[in-house]
Amino acid sequence: MVKAVRTLRVRPSLPAELEPLADLAANFRWSWDAPTREVFQWADKQLWEDVGNNPAALLGGLSRERMAELVADKAFRSQLAEVRADLERYLTQPRWAQAQDPAPPAVAYFSAEFGITEVMQVYSGGLGILAGDHLKAASDLGLELVGIGLLYRHGYFRQHLDADGWQREQYPDLNPYDLPLTRLEDESGERLLVEVDLAGRTVAAQIWKADGGRVPRLLRDTAIGANHPDDRVVTDRLYGGDSEHRLRQEIVLGIGGVRALAEAQRIGAVTIEPSLFHANEGHAGFLQFERILRYVRDGSAHDAPSALDFDQAVECARASVLFTTHTPVPAGIDRFDRGLIERYFASYAEQVGVSLGQVLQIGREPSDDAGAVYNMAMMGLRLSAGANGVSQLHGHVSREMFADLWPGVEASEVPIHAITNGVHASTWIGSEMAAVFDRVLPPDWSHNPDSWSLASRITDDQIWRARNRSRERLVQTVRIRAREQAVRRGEPLGALGWTDTLLDPDALTIGFARRFATYKRGTLLLTQPERLKALLTSVDRPVQFVFSGKAHPRDDGGKGLIRELVHFSNDPEVRGRLVFLEDYDMRIARTLVAGCDVWLNNPRRPHEASGTSGEKAVLNGALHASVLDGWWDEMYEPANGASAENGFAIGGRTQNPDPVQQDAADAAALFELLEHSIVPAFYDRTDGPLPRRWLARVRASLTTLGPKVLASRMVQDYTRQLYTPIAQRAARLTADGGARALELAAWRGHLATGWPDVRIETIELDHAVGFIGDAREVIVDVNLGQVSPEDVAVQIVHGPIGADGTILHPSVVSLAHDGSGDVHQRYRATIELDVSGEYGLAARVVPTHPDLRSWADTGLVTWAS
Repeated sequence: MVKAVRTLRVRPSLPAELEPLADLAANFRWSWDAPTREVFQWADKQLWEDVGNNPAALLGGLSRERMAELVADKAFRSQLAEVRADLERYLTQPRWAQAQDPAPPAVAYFSAEFGITEVMQVYSGGLGILAGDHLKAASDLGLELVGIGLLYRHGYFRQHLDADGWQREQYPDLNPYDLPLTRLEDESGERLLVEVDLAGRTVAAQIWKADGGRVPRLLRDTAIGANHPDDRVVTDRLYGGDSEHRLRQEIVLGIGGVRALAEAQRIGAVTIEPSLFHANEGHAGFLQFERILRYVRDGSAHDAPSALDFDQAVECARASVLFTTHTPVPAGIDRFDRGLIERYFASYAEQVGVSLGQVLQIGREPSDDAGAVYNMAMMGLRLSAGANGVSQLHGHVSREMFADLWPGVEASEVPIHAITNGVHASTWIGSEMAAVFDRVLPPDWSHNPDSWSLASRITDDQIWRARNRSRERLVQTVRIRAREQAVRRGEPLGALGWTDTLLDPDALTIGFARRFATYKRGTLLLTQPERLKALLTSVDRPVQFVFSGKAHPRDDGGKGLIRELVHFSNDPEVRGRLVFLEDYDMRIARTLVAGCDVWLNNPRRPHEASGTSGEKAVLNGALHASVLDGWWDEMYEPANGASAENGFAIGGRTQNPDPVQQDAADAAALFELLEHSIVPAFYDRTDGPLPRRWLARVRASLTTLGPKVLASRMVQDYTRQLYTPIAQRAARLTADGGARALELAAWRGHLATGWPDVRIETIELDHAVGFIGDAREVIVDVNLGQVSPEDVAVQIVHGPIGADGTILHPSVVSLAHDGSGDVHQRYRATIELDVSGEYGLAARVVPTHPDLRSWADTGLVTWAS
């Protein structure tokens, strides 16, 4: 094979009348704007399908004859002009963010993957899809935001199953010149590069810009000839390679991402000046190393008057960073061997003027005295001003999981918040239900949660017609893809008649599609095969299942689950009622969430951080049947006198410590739910030809869940609860050359030195017995040592106590300073007794400072012994 030694880019040559097509193709808004996609389809329907709905490839493939026909087609040109004008309005008119006071901050959003469209598969699953939906919702809301990521030249793998049902991976070649991307160039016309140090070797990365509505993304890859061959493959595959390969990718993502943003700003390709940096998972954590280095080197990031020392730089840099964790289990966190970090960051330690041990300390796990591993989540938490989980339950789990980072702090007070994930409506709602919403809801229903208050007006007829059409579309898609899969696995063409009758467009259809990891229990239904077969083979009330999803390439356990499902689906007794679709991607996902009547989710609680696929399904009129985990734990509502149940809960919140027993209990609960609730409700036609009870649940689901599961609600929550307060605090700390940040860094150092001498000496309670409504005075004497009374708060934690002496439902009261000696301080407070029974109290001393977001941020607390 002959390789090119020089390349040039040939752009499509369009007549002037069709130039708006190029503008539309250059902005990824086409991936979620139906009228734009319709224009491309109109241009050449067959070609649009052949190029996989890629507008850049479409324009490159349009024949001159077809372009001449389009120029002569007045209706096409009129529609093209309207869609182009709509894009201009979308990009320029004020939106939600422009109406906020104070104005939301500008944000740089770092993520290892972005799921914008299946045309560019630089995503693997939930994390990337969430990041893509976040950017789309930010664009819809008019938020100033820029995405920072990587461009993987082989993307994520394509999945094919062999004759035995075992997953095989194929990595496609992703040519950025075939995509709607712009390679950034400097003033001389040369490609814009950023460089990073990878264990003593300088590696360059080029920068690609992808506009998505109002939000640009900057993606980098190292596949350039100037790099050493080993370095050209740093950005080859998403989550590919070994631990060192992952570390190298994350350095390019974080350190290289900050540098790429600066270069894009310098040439005017990006005009956003972020005042907040959002690290989406620990993969992006090294962005802070670059920002710290810039403060140490010249203080330039916020006009500090001179270079800062390391501690001062950390205080300035962390003030404007939000860290989001997505994993509820320690095994899901990136952890690197100490030796790797030493090799890749020894020179960095020299540059910032500290020992390598101090750099390693940032990622040390509290229980790892030897510092054998570097934990990216610990780094993210230590170097951020705020942190959050992605559902309320996940926030609770995260506070407990990371509590060791704040010794002495009660898990409930660990400073990790929670913003529940949402999904981008325009991306995920099928055309059938979208038409219903267009008729009933206000025009801004796709991104305005308030619009969903009218969802109760949707009629049974409207829902049922849309659901039937969506199910029919799903069945046709499954038949086509099943036939393709069978051919690929070598089945003879004459034996493929079964694919023509695969699934029933009128039967209850249940979907399960997600990453196949063991904790998600994709084969839970197979634990009781006879009950499952009875459901699948029922003549009067048939049930059918569609499964899809990929296992991680190195997860043989997940691959084994897929093979089990495939083997079961090949049983002649049930063939045609249960199917596994290969190569799950966004396109398959859109068809599945639109066409299924029930979306099934049965992970081991509480291992599902959020699980947004079910949110996409409920927006399409499906009902969610799930273990009470992730987002469902907080949004499930049982039936009450005024409203029907808004979905189905599998089991309860109590968990058996034996996972085998818990799996058995959940399987039994799932079959009980299917046999006695879900199936009877779907097929209940006692009130006429429509399943009225079922549709009442669907309406309750749309009404109660619609406004809650929107990505726009999620981004609004981020803006109000985290972006704005963090950015406002950062502005205060970094004003005037970072004076307050420097003072806060010095205060932290002084406090850490003096805190070991702080102790509570006595607690006095005026009476040991009381009645409900009584008040009791508490006096606490404290020895503060060298710590000033202005730097602490003394608090009483009180409430009824359980049998083990633990305070239940504690209340916190701060005591007033009431006199002092040299180091001894007295504090007083009055507490009210509001319940009967045994009552308890505890006393503690905590730091206080006007520039702390939370006293727990310091990790310092002294309790009375």
